Amino acid sequence: MKNTFLLALGFIVLTATSCSDYNEIVKSDDYDKKIAAANDYFERGSVPKVKNPGTKKEKQKINSSIILRSINLYEQIYQRMPKTDEGEVAYFRLGKAYYIAEDYYMAGYYLGQFPQRFPYSIKAEESLFLSAMCSVNNSPEASLDQTETELAINGLQQFVDRYPTSNFVDSCNGIMDKLRFKVEFKEYNTVKLYAKTERFAAAVSSANTFIDDYPMSEYKEEVYFVLVKNSYFLAKNSIEDKKVGRIEDTIERYNTFVTLFPSSNRVNALVNYERTMKSELSKIKSSSN
Repeated sequence: MKNTFLLALGFIVLTATSCSDYNEIVKSDDYDKKIAAANDYFERGSVPKVKNPGTKKEKQKINSSIILRSINLYEQIYQRMPKTDEGEVAYFRLGKAYYIAEDYYMAGYYLGQFPQRFPYSIKAEESLFLSAMCSVNNSPEASLDQTETELAINGLQQFVDRYPTSNFVDSCNGIMDKLRFKVEFKEYNTVKLYAKTERFAAAVSSANTFIDDYPMSEYKEEVYFVLVKNSYFLAKNSIEDKKVGRIEDTIERYNTFVTLFPSSNRVNALVNYERTMKSELSKIKSSSN
């Protein structure tokens, strides 16, 4: 018990001393000390030298606590010497420190700006890659808005276009494939939702868009089925002025479905729709003669 108390007391004293030293450096005009301290905090925050750090959450807390100190100092260093080598390092490490702390919006800002401010830096490639990865980390689950996912795909593609021989290219391509599938899955679920809620016009429109955007999708048959089925109900519930055109569209979509998926078990479910549409069209044309 006595040893535990002494260890705890020692830790408190050490922490207080460390905070005191840090605050003194922050307030100081000695930029050599600021640079040395910022680099030390950054390196320790990047790879914490802590035995038995506990859970991942506890480890990340340790990282963030140390890395935030480097951020404060790097901000001072960059503001004081923005066009120097020290300013270049400070600006890059600002972005990377935010990235380590998992503040991807702030990290994305600094890392995205870095290649523009220092286009000839050897860190420009890594900075652009990490900037794209910020959007990847901000990409939400498939059920939510995918704007950030689109930004991530665009960012990764820009990186690949700019650095086609980079060691990061294979990783970028793999990540983009996963992100594109996430966006595709989101659009697929949107089509199904419109169909489920009997919003026939929206289901037809979204199904058409999905087929155009993802012609090789594994969901293509199911989406085309939704297209024909909802096209049928849209035609059936149309006003007279639009009915003939929508009936003809439904028949054409049915024929396309059968051509594309001749052995599909969904064909039988659509046959009656096609027959009903042909009968309806025949009646309309007969009454107009």
